[in-house]
Amino acid sequence: MRAVVFFIITETNLASQIILGCCFAALFYLILHFAIRMLEMGYVLRFMKPWYTHFYFFRRKLSKPQKRILEQNFAFYNRLNKKYKGYFEHRVASFMKDKDFIGRGGFTVTDEVKILISATAVMLTFGFRDYYIGIISKIVIYPEVFYSNINRAHHKGEFNPKLKALVLSWDDFKTGLAIDNDNLNLGIHEFTHAIHLNSMKERDISSTIFNDSFKQLTELLQSKPDLRERLIQSDYFRKYAFTNQFEFLAVIMETFIETPQEFKVNFPEIYSKTKQMLNFNFSGY
Repeated sequence: MRAVVFFIITETNLASQIILGCCFAALFYLILHFAIRMLEMGYVLRFMKPWYTHFYFFRRKLSKPQKRILEQNFAFYNRLNKKYKGYFEHRVASFMKDKDFIGRGGFTVTDEVKILISATAVMLTFGFRDYYIGIISKIVIYPEVFYSNINRAHHKGEFNPKLKALVLSWDDFKTGLAIDNDNLNLGIHEFTHAIHLNSMKERDISSTIFNDSFKQLTELLQSKPDLRERLIQSDYFRKYAFTNQFEFLAVIMETFIETPQEFKVNFPEIYSKTKQMLNFNFSGY
C-alpha cells in the first residue's frame, strides 16, 4: 500500500515538474521573442531596414508551365539570380494559395491570371518580410473596364478595404504589364493602395518601415517647397499623382518600378525614400 502511495506521489511530482518546466520554457520564449523584437525594432528605426527578409523552413515551388509564364511575361523575375528566383517562386505560390481569385463578367480565371497578378504583388513586397498583404482576401477580375457601385462610375481597377477586395480589369492589367516604360501599370497602382492601407493597420517590421518612410517623404516635400514645386511642374509624374497622398504614392510606385534610372536622375531624394520604403536592393534599382 505504501509503495502504491509513494508511486502516485512521485508521479504527481513528476507531472508538476513537467508542467512547471513547460511554463518556464514558454515564459523564457516570450521574453526572448520580445527582446529580439525590441532589438530589431531599434535597428529598424536607426537603419530603416530589417535584420533579414527571406527565411523559409519549407519552400513552395511552381510547376514548369507556371515558371514559363513568369519567364515570358515578368522582367523583374528574369533579372533575379537563381537563389532569389527560388524565393520569388515560393512567394508567388504562397500568395496564390492565400487569396481567392474570382472572375466576373464572364471572365475565366486561369493559371496565367493568378501567376501574373500574384507576381505583381510579390514584386512590390519582395523587400518585405511579411508579403501577404493581409488586408486583401480576394482578387476580383473583369475582362475589361467595369462598372463600380462604390461611386457609380466605370473603373479599370479599385481596392475596397471593407470587402478586402482588389478589383482589376484584365485587359488593362495586361497592357500595364506589356508596356513597361510608360509609368502606367494598373496592377502596381492598385496593389500600392492596398499595401499603403495595410501598413497603416499592421505593426510588423515591413509595415513600420513602409509607413515611416512615407512619412519621411511627406515631411521632405513639406520642408522643401522648391522640390515640391519642381515635382508638380514636371511632366515626369502624371498629374493624377497630385489628387491626394494615396494617388501620389501609387503613381510614384509605378514610376519607381518602370523607369528607376530616370527617376533616380531627376528626383534622387524622392527616389531614395521610395527605395527605402520598399527595402528594394535588386538589380536595376
